[in-house]
Amino acid sequence: MSDVEKSGFLSKVIGPKKRWRAYKARVKELPENHRTAVEAIERYLMHFVPTDEDSNASMFEDLADLFEQAAANGTPIREVVGEDPVEFAGAFVQNYTEGGYVPARARKQLTDDIERAAGNETGTEDTTV
Repeated sequence: MSDVEKSGFLSKVIGPKKRWRAYKARVKELPENHRTAVEAIERYLMHFVPTDEDSNASMFEDLADLFEQAAANGTPIREVVGEDPVEFAGAFVQNYTEGGYVPARARKQLTDDIERAAGNETGTEDTTV
């Protein structure tokens, strides 16, 4: 990776582009409801201050691992994230970085997106907006 890529803000958030693209390809292969949940958590995790690109790339790869395993085992999304997806994401990110400010609207969006993904899983549709 060039010095320009290493020093860029985006590379610090997502890690090396090659790893990011591989992660996104893995997420794209997930069942729709699991993919929706991962993408919601991913958006939420972008609010945290990156410590280094390698740690952040590992964080997203581990997130994909978790949901790939859940999809393979038929584990419902609620069993993965629990009843409070904000709490899940906070605990998940603590393994990789410290700090980060997450606006209230981002916390609400994560909760709503997980609710919608979990609702799609059981065949019930969440119609609240």
